[in-house]
Amino acid sequence: MAKAKAAGTEGGQKDQLHRYRSHTCGALRAEDIGNVTRLSGWVHRVRDHGGVLFIDLRDHYGITQVVADPDSAAFKTAEMVRSEWVIRIDGRVRERPEGTVNNELPTGAVEIYADEIEVLSKSAELPVPVFGEPDYPEDMRLTYRFLDLRRETLHANIMKRQAVIKKMRRSMEDAGFNEFATPILTASSPEGARDFLVPSRLHQGKFYALPQAPQIYKQLLMVSGFDRYFQIAPCFRDEDPRADRLPGEFYQLDVEMSFVTQEDIFQTMEPITRAIFKEFAGPAEGEQGKTKPVTETFPRIPYDEAIARYGSDKPDLRNPVEMQDVTEHFRGSGFKVFAGMIENDPKVRVWAIPAPTGGSRAFCDRMNSWAQGEGQPGLGYIFFKDGSGSGPIAKNIGEERTAGLREQLGLKDGDAVFFAAGNPRNFYKFAGAARDRVGRELKLLDEDRYALCWIVDFPMYEWNDDEKRIEFSHNPFSMPQGGVEALKTAKSDDDLLALKAWQYDLVCNGSEIASGSIRNHLPDSMLAAFGHAGLDEKIVKERFGSLYRAFQYGPPPHGGMALGIDRIVMLLVGASNLREVSLFPMNQQAQDLLMGSPAEATPAQLRELSLRIIGDAAKSG
Repeated sequence: MAKAKAAGTEGGQKDQLHRYRSHTCGALRAEDIGNVTRLSGWVHRVRDHGGVLFIDLRDHYGITQVVADPDSAAFKTAEMVRSEWVIRIDGRVRERPEGTVNNELPTGAVEIYADEIEVLSKSAELPVPVFGEPDYPEDMRLTYRFLDLRRETLHANIMKRQAVIKKMRRSMEDAGFNEFATPILTASSPEGARDFLVPSRLHQGKFYALPQAPQIYKQLLMVSGFDRYFQIAPCFRDEDPRADRLPGEFYQLDVEMSFVTQEDIFQTMEPITRAIFKEFAGPAEGEQGKTKPVTETFPRIPYDEAIARYGSDKPDLRNPVEMQDVTEHFRGSGFKVFAGMIENDPKVRVWAIPAPTGGSRAFCDRMNSWAQGEGQPGLGYIFFKDGSGSGPIAKNIGEERTAGLREQLGLKDGDAVFFAAGNPRNFYKFAGAARDRVGRELKLLDEDRYALCWIVDFPMYEWNDDEKRIEFSHNPFSMPQGGVEALKTAKSDDDLLALKAWQYDLVCNGSEIASGSIRNHLPDSMLAAFGHAGLDEKIVKERFGSLYRAFQYGPPPHGGMALGIDRIVMLLVGASNLREVSLFPMNQQAQDLLMGSPAEATPAQLRELSLRIIGDAAKSG
């Protein structure tokens, strides 16, 4: 914890000391020995060693050991105090006895011999523990979040979050960006998730929306002539629970730049992102004092290549397993299941998922059982031993084809390979999950590093199977590669699905931590792009009128991105849950258990807003 400067006079008389403290609980060092001091804080714990009481006193800055023995005037009060009481202690700093120095504490060379203790407030019995890091029900932790935040790890996580945000601000300002605050009460947006609506009292029957992102505002800032914008922006999305996003709200480092290409954005933001990870990277396993290495130059992986090699557009590059297309080894082979699929449908491919060191029937059977648990009929495999392949597939395709697979994939005795077949559009996510599981089960991941990469060349559109139509695959405001001409010359759905956008994500250890694009800033191009997604000119003007109007009056080429602060901090502190890096989060049911929200509105509030709750809807909700 941080060491704070002394507050008040050091070593003076008690009546000269500040009412509550001359030092913080993280400030005292060996050079303070012999001085009179005053501390205030929480009783972290009390230990009785043969009639001598030791009190660990804690505040935001650290812990100091306080000693009271029967000769001390403070002893009777020391016998009374309990964990999490708030007390003030006066005493003299002294050296800890030989053999009792605690090198893990900054204050571990000294202690305070107490001669006066004042109880400032008492604590009831704690509903959740503060001392230590026990596993405790999350709902209790969130209900009593003010106690949960006293825990050392969570407290440190929040302070690291503050330091990361401070670093972001400083880095952006050093790079020539200005911070602008955009409105919170705004209009409904097209970001793809549900809006939080706010009823208007003055304009009855109408609603504001909380921003899902400052997307349109930051683009309007570029049209307004401001060149480099950033904001630590709160974003609000009424989404269903997701493991990688807090319900309700999250924060991002929002960025926009004028007169830039995709390469300019990479050259600007990559050093800033790398510097954040390097400064705040946690220690590598067993490497005290060393930090996890960070990718020096972020690889740029086209979306199609990421899907084919990793089965994901957010690959974990710590996992060395890379998938390969092995369709030709099965074409016309004796493995009729795959061979028949290939013959009947030109879109069918067979992908191989190598499993170094996974060459045992027991492991292959476990993977097969896992696949069945994922709703698949199974997961075909070959494992290698004694110079040849084993398993039903190897038996059916024969030695020559098996040897060809082994050579292409670079496998050896003791390795295995799994297979997925069909139209990749339908199975790539499963194949990617299998790759991830192979890496984890076989402990292939190099977990002591931060592996970052750019995913580029995202498809402009994707096919909606439910509605049988084309729709935007990502950000609807992205510029297509090839501009308006590419949009106008697309004659079929296949042409549109093959169209790439100037759109990119930044990925770290399998998590998307940023997303952005070069914007589609020309009116004709904007109308053409939305037109292919089924939105005609009238709808575009209704939904995005501010942006469309602005684009009539000399919009500069511009682009940007947004980095997810919550996810970045989660990676840096090694947490597995976003609630471990957020001050007052909701639970997975989007409830704030601390404040008791959402809550019912009073009849008076509803009348003032001209709202009425429909009974059936209220019950079903």
